[in-house]
Amino acid sequence: MSENKRAIAIYSRKSRFTGKGESIGNQVELCREYIRSHYGEGADRDAVVYEDEGFSGGNLNRPGFKAMMKASREKRLQAIIVYRLDRISRNISDFSGLIEELSRLDIGFISIREQFDTGTPMGRAMMYIASVFSQLERETIAERIRDNMHELAKTGRWLGGITPTGYASESVKSVTVDGKARKTCRLKLIPEEAETVRIVYRLFMETSSLTLTEAELMRRQVVTKNGRYFTRFSIKAILQNPVYLIADPDAYGYFADQEAELFSDRNGFDGEHGILAYNRTRQEKGRATVYLPVKEWIIAVGQHPGLIPGREWIEVQERLQQNKSKSFRRPRSNEALLTGLLYCACGSRMYPKISGRRTEDGRQVFSYVCKMKEHSRRSICDGRNVNGNQLDRAVLELLGMIEEDPDVFAGRMEQSRKNYTGGHAQYEEVEGQAAAMRQKMAEAEKKINALVDSLAEIGSSSARIHITGRIEQLHEEVRLIGEHLRELEEKASGSMLSAKELDRIRQFLSVFGNCLENMDISRKREAVRRLVDRVVWDGEIAHVALFGERREEAGEKNGGVGSRGGK
Repeated sequence: MSENKRAIAIYSRKSRFTGKGESIGNQVELCREYIRSHYGEGADRDAVVYEDEGFSGGNLNRPGFKAMMKASREKRLQAIIVYRLDRISRNISDFSGLIEELSRLDIGFISIREQFDTGTPMGRAMMYIASVFSQLERETIAERIRDNMHELAKTGRWLGGITPTGYASESVKSVTVDGKARKTCRLKLIPEEAETVRIVYRLFMETSSLTLTEAELMRRQVVTKNGRYFTRFSIKAILQNPVYLIADPDAYGYFADQEAELFSDRNGFDGEHGILAYNRTRQEKGRATVYLPVKEWIIAVGQHPGLIPGREWIEVQERLQQNKSKSFRRPRSNEALLTGLLYCACGSRMYPKISGRRTEDGRQVFSYVCKMKEHSRRSICDGRNVNGNQLDRAVLELLGMIEEDPDVFAGRMEQSRKNYTGGHAQYEEVEGQAAAMRQKMAEAEKKINALVDSLAEIGSSSARIHITGRIEQLHEEVRLIGEHLRELEEKASGSMLSAKELDRIRQFLSVFGNCLENMDISRKREAVRRLVDRVVWDGEIAHVALFGERREEAGEKNGGVGSRGGK
């Protein structure tokens, strides 16, 4: 690609909406204004915009930024323009690497606010200096947060969040931290829930197995505070939580050996109160929670009563660690067609479980097993397994028959979907609301365009502040309207099938049967999901509910498909 065809990129980022300041829309428009004044009138129309809203500047793991760098490496960009330096990154290492890479790719980098242009030696030098201060600010904030944790740890108070099973959170008083008055809470024991926690620990100590603990809790009908059955994950969360640990000498020795930061001496571990651990996790947007090693924890003796003696809690951690080293992923069948669609009559999903045998044509022999049956060790559900190979084949044969009259089938889908979601009247009502929202959005966008045009005319003026503020308000209004509109459109699409959808269904059904045999398993799965809402196995018959049908009518309309069951 020649130099004159390489695009100018605009990059904008904002960690969250605050209702003021430099919104994504404002950043982009100011960058366009810069392009018009420095690259010629109309040059901004060819600019490529990359946006990341809701992402921190602490790292470069952002979808818009990644897309922009991909375009840079493919030599599709000649320059990158940002409104402000920290829109790119606050990390000096990341920023320095970025500047070096852009230099190798012969791509300019311009920051409007700081008036930096990497096309000049002075611009590059000043850019590095500014990035040093950006990182310093970030590290200062992080240090201040940790200092606040230290001060709060000294109080031994609960900082809020999801209240652990066994306790309730109650307000106590306000404390002053970093010059600010903060409301503090403490954990109050709930005896019934506390007994549940003790049962969880006792069962795990007896079995050394999360799976067996889960099954026994189900058998005993022990449930969470929300009335649901415990899962292996919720059980493990309880077992690993130091909030239940009694602050006794064993607990002190454990954290001291692990080099955790202790905010109490040995005498403070009184054998009565529980432990509060700060800085246990690190959370980043778009990523799973990262659990930090114990040496990074900040440990304080809390105001709440502990439940589990130190020696027992430590042994539980050791057993969990041993189980982790021995864990393996259960082999599942790659041949299963109905994964995610098949349900047991008890309401739980059924998943494939391979047998180790093969059919005459070399396929894996597998069964579908009720998840609740397995997890409860038959104490809650004892439904029969179903031969997976036979059931998949029977469902395919049933679906293969519908190509004989695709128009009738598509019409039935349309009618059943309208019945299921409230009918034509509801559709008309929702569509009317959506039309009003579209009109409102168009009017707001028209106002934004008019204000943007006025910005270019008034030049430097105090009025610019008010105009940009109004643009910001209108951008937020458009965003909220857009969210409401998407909800209405989803509701409307759930009421009736569009002409395009019906046509696609007819086309799909006309070739479904002929193509079925030539499809691999992944394509068969996709095809089945276009037609089937769910399949329910009652131990004898599999009831197939087609897309959009009332589930209670599925067995009557389609009949059921039988398959050989198992124990």
